[in-house]
Amino acid sequence: MTDTVRPYIPAMGRHWMLFLYDPFARVAGLSQVHGELLERAGVQPGHRVLEVGCGPGDLLMQLGRRVPGADLTGIDPDPAALRKARRKAARRGLTVRFTLAYADELPLPDDSLDRVLSSYMLHHLDEEPQVAAMREIRRVLRPGGELHVLDADGTRPPGARGHQHPRLAGHTPERIQAVMRRGGLTEVSTTGHGSRRVAGNYAFFRAVA
Repeated sequence: MTDTVRPYIPAMGRHWMLFLYDPFARVAGLSQVHGELLERAGVQPGHRVLEVGCGPGDLLMQLGRRVPGADLTGIDPDPAALRKARRKAARRGLTVRFTLAYADELPLPDDSLDRVLSSYMLHHLDEEPQVAAMREIRRVLRPGGELHVLDADGTRPPGARGHQHPRLAGHTPERIQAVMRRGGLTEVSTTGHGSRRVAGNYAFFRAVA
């Protein structure tokens, strides 16, 4: 657990908006999109799994129900989101560790994980912190372990008009793949795309340690 408090972007973009996370997730169909990510990740009983930027813990809740024998940990820099995640896990009778930490300072030993997951976290970071996070993910994954990422796709169609969030400008699959490679990961690929009316465009990525 880190002792240093650093700036970060919370799950809903503003701390006071955390109470809106669950209704937003329902309207956006986030559970279904998380399900797609988990299908790609192929977690098995006995796997040690980390979610980086777990927020209120919904992805790990779904994984815990799908694969009861997996060892699950979530990290996030937001204490309020972690408290919410712990309450959810307790209500569901799931064993998940939730730890206050940052993506570039993972509180785990080298070569200790089978899978690392990330859902809608990467675009919260600038490019160099993204690379630093990838290096940490590479460090904690065992050889052959896999990173699976779901994130917003900031690709602008030709002739597109209207406002785009500054954090999505240039946040394209090509750039995300380049960040993964700079972090030392291999077999980097975009494994799928999707779009939802509320959530917008998104993409899935896979890389190997």
